[in-house]
Amino acid sequence: MELFEAMEKRFSCRKFKNEKIKEEELNKVLEAGRLAPTACNYQPQRIFVIENPIILDKLKMATKYTFDAKTIIVICHDSTISWHRKDNVDHGIVDASIVATHMVLAATALNLGTCFVCSMNPTLIKEILGLSDSYVVDILLPIGYKDEEKTHNTRKDLSELVTRL
Repeated sequence: MELFEAMEKRFSCRKFKNEKIKEEELNKVLEAGRLAPTACNYQPQRIFVIENPIILDKLKMATKYTFDAKTIIVICHDSTISWHRKDNVDHGIVDASIVATHMVLAATALNLGTCFVCSMNPTLIKEILGLSDSYVVDILLPIGYKDEEKTHNTRKDLSELVTRL
């Protein structure tokens, strides 16, 4: 699948088949995240693949948006190594977002479904996963074989989004 086709076909999948994705497909998605650019190439992303049913069930206490996926990717960044602007704004979440976007597009190209999830209790997720205090939980990506087909939601016209100066 070409890049622009993947961009057009990607949608927020909220219904997954009751099966884990193949290891080779998961590894391709993870590799896409590894290849993503990060500020100053610091690579602060930390990626956790959750497939253990007990942990998946515990994640439901931290978000209602697991969609019963058999795999959830938790994307964090380590705030001690992420790039900080001169006013000390941490850009690790930007890096994590780029990583997640690469992974989502790779998943789409593999005909897998994903959904960006940011509505969560990050403190509880850190506790469930036993993460270091320096880790910031940014994004959850439920991922799996789609049990629904949809199209993009309506997008605004470029003229509403772009200003040329």
